[in-house]
Amino acid sequence: MKSIRRKLLVVLIAVMTGFLLLGAWATYAAAREEADAMFDYHLEQIARALASRDFGGAAGALAADERFDFVVRVWTRDGLFLFPPDAARDIPEPVRPGLSTIRAASGEWRIFTLQGRGQTIAVAQPTAVRARLAASAALRTVSPFLFLLPLVVALIFLTVARELRPLVGLAHAVGGRTPEALDPIPATDVPAEVRPLVDALNDLLARLRAALAAQRDFVADAAHELRTPLAALQLQAGLIERSTDADERLAAINELKAGVARAAHTVRQLLTLARNEPGAHERASVPVALGELLRQGVASHAVLADSRQIDLGATDLDPAAAVSGDAEALASLVDNLLANAIAHAPSGGRVDVACGVGDGRPWLTVSDNGPGIPPDERERVFDRFYRRSGAATGGTGLGLAIVATIARRHGAEVALTDTAGGGLTVRVIFPKVAPSS
Repeated sequence: MKSIRRKLLVVLIAVMTGFLLLGAWATYAAAREEADAMFDYHLEQIARALASRDFGGAAGALAADERFDFVVRVWTRDGLFLFPPDAARDIPEPVRPGLSTIRAASGEWRIFTLQGRGQTIAVAQPTAVRARLAASAALRTVSPFLFLLPLVVALIFLTVARELRPLVGLAHAVGGRTPEALDPIPATDVPAEVRPLVDALNDLLARLRAALAAQRDFVADAAHELRTPLAALQLQAGLIERSTDADERLAAINELKAGVARAAHTVRQLLTLARNEPGAHERASVPVALGELLRQGVASHAVLADSRQIDLGATDLDPAAAVSGDAEALASLVDNLLANAIAHAPSGGRVDVACGVGDGRPWLTVSDNGPGIPPDERERVFDRFYRRSGAATGGTGLGLAIVATIARRHGAEVALTDTAGGGLTVRVIFPKVAPSS
């Protein structure tokens, strides 16, 4: 499992160590540059000081001292060595006057060569001496930081632990809650970096609270709606049990069958609504031709329409009207619209379906010539179990709620308008479909 604390500590300590090493190298380079300039100056000064000296005296003794970091060689134009006579400390022969760096078998040397008075004086120094002195100076400069590094690491650890404390507190606050505790998490004194997480959690808690409330309301409404048909079924069963007349028993059986059918229809509607609720199992989206969907819906409701002498048909089915979605859910949307229209259309009335494309958005409509819905009630008819007062039908009050839920799943809009000549037209407008679809 990844740890933000461990990652921060590793990155910060690595950065601090890297900067320390980089500073040490920069200090060493600067010290080496200063040492080179200083020792080059010394080489030149020594060579010029020895130019007028006699190497047989004190100058020769000093130049021949093994403890001396500088090596001196003097020879004539004819190549005769004047000093040292035994060449005990060998240095490479310079190739030009002035400062030069020469690599020899004994290592790398920095040499200053001076010519004059028929002789050549070369003063040399091993570059290793310079490197050692520069490293010593750099170490003296950086050593305080090396001693402070453990303290810096400890401070980094404590700072990271303190700054991550709000996340630990947030985890405890969320982990210690019960399923019933869905109140928002307090956002006071929350760091700016943690605030988006707290806002997202509070938004999730709000949606979860709303979903649980809707679920509780749904269960309560479903229990209330099923209580009446179940009580009626029990009553009809009792009448059948007590009935002694054949006709009376037959009438009670027919009522019992009708009650069972109503209860079964209510259960089917409830299951359909539950399957299309947000968070339910999503089926794969497939291309759906709205014209074919409406044809199937008209065919499946033809018997019901004929029984009520209602003219059910299609006025215009545009083959270009197609959407991508859940075919089963869209079929349920059409079935509920048709069942609702047939239930409210008068005997001998008319129900028409159509589909098309407008402004790149597919749409479908179901129209009837029934009593319609007053504008002030058109928002409420999408509520679950809502039934208009004085409505002639004994529906479940779930039809348009199912239509709205399925439309919302597909990003569609549902609009209720008046039908020309009276009645209600339900128009479902789907979002634009990509050309490739």
